[in-house]
Order: sequence, then C-alpha cells, then structure tokens
Amino acid sequence: MRQDAATRWRIAAQGVIYMRMTSFLSAFALPIALGAVALVLILGLVNMMRGGSPNRSQRLMRWRVALQFVAIIVAMMAIWSMGH
Repeated sequence: MRQDAATRWRIAAQGVIYMRMTSFLSAFALPIALGAVALVLILGLVNMMRGGSPNRSQRLMRWRVALQFVAIIVAMMAIWSMGH
C-alpha cells in the first residue's frame, strides 16, 4: 500500500514531536522533579534533626508526597513517549 506525501510527512512529523517530548522529559523535566523531591526531603530531615516545628515537618511531608506524585507522572510520560 502506497502512502501519499502528506501522510508520510505527517508520520515523520509525529516521530519528531515524540522525540522532542522524550528528550525534554528525560533531560529536563524528570531531573527537576527528582531534585525538587530530594530538596524537600532534605529540608524535612534538617527540620527534624534540629527539633523544628512539627507543623513545618507536616507541611514538608505533604509537599514531598505531592512532588513524588508529579515525578512519577513525568517518569511515566517519558516512558510512554519512548514507546512511540
């Protein structure tokens, strides 16, 4: 089955878009998300070791959980885009 030029171009363009998305997610978004999780975790540990406010510890824990959720979503999007 032969494809016309417009169909071939559209398929090639989709491949480029997925490559760019994969590159962006794996090179920029995922490291930033993981770094944010690590930063909030370290801040929480420092607060706990210093005997800081329990309210601050609770807030940092909530932020860490939310950022972990975001990091998992970004990782799954990167894996999904690699499959295309």
